[in-house]
Amino acid sequence: MKYEPIPLEFDRLPPDEMTIRAEAFLRQMRRRRSVRYFSSDPVDRDLIERAIMTASTAPNGANRQPWRFVAVSSPDIKREIRIAAEEEEKESYAGRMPQEWLDALKGLGTDWHKEFLEHVPWIVVCFALLWEPIGERKVKNYYVQESCGIACGLFIAAIHDMGLATLTHTPSPMGFLSKVLERPKHERPFMLFPVGYPSDDCTVPKIAKKSAEDVIVWR
Repeated sequence: MKYEPIPLEFDRLPPDEMTIRAEAFLRQMRRRRSVRYFSSDPVDRDLIERAIMTASTAPNGANRQPWRFVAVSSPDIKREIRIAAEEEEKESYAGRMPQEWLDALKGLGTDWHKEFLEHVPWIVVCFALLWEPIGERKVKNYYVQESCGIACGLFIAAIHDMGLATLTHTPSPMGFLSKVLERPKHERPFMLFPVGYPSDDCTVPKIAKKSAEDVIVWR
């Protein structure tokens, strides 16, 4: 498919404004934390939709946009997800994970209990579309993992920027999500996000991010 070229919508900003925006966004994202203690307070569906549509602006391979976001507010389905996720996580912590991995997680205080999956107002699951049925054909998508990863990053940023909290949760294996959410075979679970407000007594581990010197190489 050949796309018609159109003018780029782009506003070139004064350098001072660019610096102000960059610093404000960095400051905002430095406050972002993965949350495991959520309030059950409701969150408007419109906010979830806006976050998903922000995610859907992500660059992606050949403009195939190989993702599907399933947003869950049903208490019954959330409970199904929690039960299935805890079953998988319990096995992982009991033997699937090598000791080195368990040691790395030990300081964060995580375990197989995932009460937040039932308590949180929304669960959003990103599914990766490996291919798509178009008529009687199976049309392959490209750079699916990379594209979904970028989309999920934008989703996280959007959720934090609007004043909500989330957590990247990837129970392994995640096949149960396809069954619980009744998704077709060409959609594979990629990442699960509980979304809501942090609970009033929410705590997070005291951690530090790497410095600029640790993550940037200038040449």
